[in-house]
Amino acid sequence: MTEEEKRKAIMECGDDYDEILYIQYGQKGTPERNNFERGAEAFILAERLKEERLKAGLTQEQLAAKIGTKKTYISRIENGKADVQLSTLFRIFEGLGKRVSLTIL
Repeated sequence: MTEEEKRKAIMECGDDYDEILYIQYGQKGTPERNNFERGAEAFILAERLKEERLKAGLTQEQLAAKIGTKKTYISRIENGKADVQLSTLFRIFEGLGKRVSLTIL
């Protein structure tokens, strides 16, 4: 399907988000769809981190100092440019007075 055909098909979907994802990235379980979903999850996590940091009234530099890392690392995580280890993720949110809970689906 060409990009123009994809755009047209997406416009016809209305609010059916699952159909839009199918048209744009393919069926669930395909490499392209999996890559999109991983990126979306990383984006959501990064936005949540930024939101919680701002709620706590901390700069990236202050949060980094609080948990023993560098400001550039916090920035890279918030901008989706770095993978984060679970232990670091727990430390970051702990530094913000939050807990992280994982759900395996």
